[in-house]
Amino acid sequence: MAKILGLGGLFFKAKRPAQLAKWYAKWLGLAIEDWGGIRFLGSSLPPSAYTVWKPFAASTDYFRPSRKGFMFNLVVDDLDGMLARIADSGAKVLKEREQGEFGRFGWFVDPEQNKVELWEPPK
Repeated sequence: MAKILGLGGLFFKAKRPAQLAKWYAKWLGLAIEDWGGIRFLGSSLPPSAYTVWKPFAASTDYFRPSRKGFMFNLVVDDLDGMLARIADSGAKVLKEREQGEFGRFGWFVDPEQNKVELWEPPK
């Protein structure tokens, strides 16, 4: 029987895709390829990292302050360091942090008002 093996990509609309990609390259260190995106290889993730797929209720406020119907999560190796770097860019870093059995979480809003969750998996 055929089965799904994992998330193959995250695609979203942007008002200025090239400029947004440059912002992510500069401030998050993403290596944007000639075709305008990046490839995250499974081998580059810590053993405790994984991809989550989860529908949220239409009434959720989890994506706030963004008004968009999605939020994406990026795995990081140093949550505090990455949030400090993003704060230096002038982007809005949200104050709340979360720590629990799945690791540490923090959030920011990018230049196009997308809320992004950063996840530092447990060591």
